[in-house]
Amino acid sequence: MLDQRERYINPYTDFGFKKLFGTAMNKDLLISFLNALLFKDKPKKTITDIHYLPTEHFGIYGNRRAIFDVFCETDDGSQFIVEMQNVSQQYYKDRSVFYATFPIQEQARMGEEWDYQLKEVYTVGILNFEFKEDEYSKDCLHHEVKLMDTSDHHVFYDKLTFVYLEMPKFNKTEDELADMFDKWLFVLKNLSRLTERPKALQERVFENLFKAAEIARFTPEERRGYEDSVKVYRDINNAIRTADKEAEKRGEEKEKRANAKKMKELGASIDFIMQVTGLSPDEILKI
Repeated sequence: MLDQRERYINPYTDFGFKKLFGTAMNKDLLISFLNALLFKDKPKKTITDIHYLPTEHFGIYGNRRAIFDVFCETDDGSQFIVEMQNVSQQYYKDRSVFYATFPIQEQARMGEEWDYQLKEVYTVGILNFEFKEDEYSKDCLHHEVKLMDTSDHHVFYDKLTFVYLEMPKFNKTEDELADMFDKWLFVLKNLSRLTERPKALQERVFENLFKAAEIARFTPEERRGYEDSVKVYRDINNAIRTADKEAEKRGEEKEKRANAKKMKELGASIDFIMQVTGLSPDEILKI
């Protein structure tokens, strides 16, 4: 069941994300978000319209497929894969690159002469986790990746772009929001905890967003769909927390045994080692 105090949907859920960004009636939300994310420093380059494309794609071998959260195309033919990723995966970057190959290969038309000219392909990953430790600094959450020449660091190919947002790093308050980029990240991070539209979000697009996100406006079918999505989201989070706690416990046990071994080598008594580490006499003797 939903928390009765929850007024707006959680965009981290599959239903919530697709409701806001994956439906034609709310395409103005996706356009605004992509412009704020990709072109905040390029005001002359903006997306004015999009149309949605099928989200399920099959590769050249047929049995390998990709299902995108959101897939759309702009008037100039640029294509955008937009994904909400709640769980860190060992090969997330590989998966992200693999997904980008589908809109690339699908640009080749069968039975026609083709000069290999490609339209731009963007992959946008909204991550509910951080990349591996020390890969980026704690204040660096927005990453734009292109093919680059490693000798002089110039962009070698600018038609393939990967953009990632490490959402746990975004901690700005309402008073600190400086531009549309900040505002969109604030909404994504806090929407389900808000009880009304913040004063800092007065743009028309956010008025539309809060209307679309209000649970009380849902049909019974939409509400059931959202409740199912929330359950899946909570189950995943609970599983992650349990795994983290178990890993932490294993780490503590490993540290205790390492300390006990050092103390034994220094000639400490079994009783002393027991008091320091909490290990049993049998555990200490076996180390």
